[in-house]
Amino acid sequence: MVYVHIPFCKSFCTYCGFYSEICRNPGLFAGYTDLVCAEIDRRREEILASGKVNTLYFGGGTPSVLPLDFIRRITKALPFDSHGYEEFTVEMNPDDVTDSLVAGLKDLGANRISLGIQSFNDDILARMARRHNADGAIRAAETIHRSGIQALSIDLIFGFPSLSDDIWVSTIETALKLHPEHISCYQLSIEEGSALEKMVAEGRFKEASQEQCRRQYDYLCHTLAQAGYNHYEVSNFALPGHEAVHNGAYWSRAPYVGLGPGAHSFDGNAVRRWNSEFKAGSLGYDSSMEELSPRDIAVEKVMLGLRTSAGLPAKVLQEITGSGAVQDALSKGLLEPSDKTHEEPWLRIPEDKFFVSDDIVSTLIP
Repeated sequence: MVYVHIPFCKSFCTYCGFYSEICRNPGLFAGYTDLVCAEIDRRREEILASGKVNTLYFGGGTPSVLPLDFIRRITKALPFDSHGYEEFTVEMNPDDVTDSLVAGLKDLGANRISLGIQSFNDDILARMARRHNADGAIRAAETIHRSGIQALSIDLIFGFPSLSDDIWVSTIETALKLHPEHISCYQLSIEEGSALEKMVAEGRFKEASQEQCRRQYDYLCHTLAQAGYNHYEVSNFALPGHEAVHNGAYWSRAPYVGLGPGAHSFDGNAVRRWNSEFKAGSLGYDSSMEELSPRDIAVEKVMLGLRTSAGLPAKVLQEITGSGAVQDALSKGLLEPSDKTHEEPWLRIPEDKFFVSDDIVSTLIP
């Protein structure tokens, strides 16, 4: 797995806490691309040794603000055939979607587009400081499907205080009319460093109630299940065969290499590395490392594994949390046998308890 971070945006959304820079000077693109290509060259052996590299993911930031020629340069610098990835994903903002750009990405080998729609309500989009409107989001999704790209994934957000249940019902109806192969849906959270964090601190923003969030999440799960989507992870739904391979590897703690400022890497066991943000006044960045303790590893296995509909092997869960904790969770209906086919018993959190999965994990590992 290879992840490439594109740290540029045309504007900042109110809820976003990810590292990115407002790109006021397109001349930065060439310098950034040079840096990433140099990092690829420097880490070539690490990339080759990181296991089966079957996915490439351009995330951000907003990868679609980077001109196609620079995406091509980075892709070609990697020691793999760009058409050989099982999954090659590019995140896009609806405002950036054009027939020519999508066609160019497809020719390069991209077979999956992750489209940051977030809402189909213009008032809510404006409150989020998104650059597109609802009609633009619909046109972008139609353009991607028309291109013949194998999979379209769309992002949506629920739990926004002005997102009424009626608007949410309409949002899901509109999403399903677009027939995306994949839907990622996240509850609005107050991220460190985001504009919302400042607004909350100043009393200018009040979060939606947990009752509202739970109601909207339950409606989402029920409606997408009726439409044939597999709820395979807490926030992710896919038509059969279109589950995200790249993100799935994160949840199973597979090794991956992250390139570019702010990107993270993992050796699949205990070592995590991360690149710093751009240094002040330059395009340079450094890397740091941490080694996870046995307890850190155990907590990650439970936290990530129980986010999925497959869950974890019962033996692994019992070894980490203790058989008493597991039996108690089973008796309370917080865990159940997984219906996935395995040689040994697996356990998972029931779908109707996904909304409180973090609380359940906390009871298993105090």
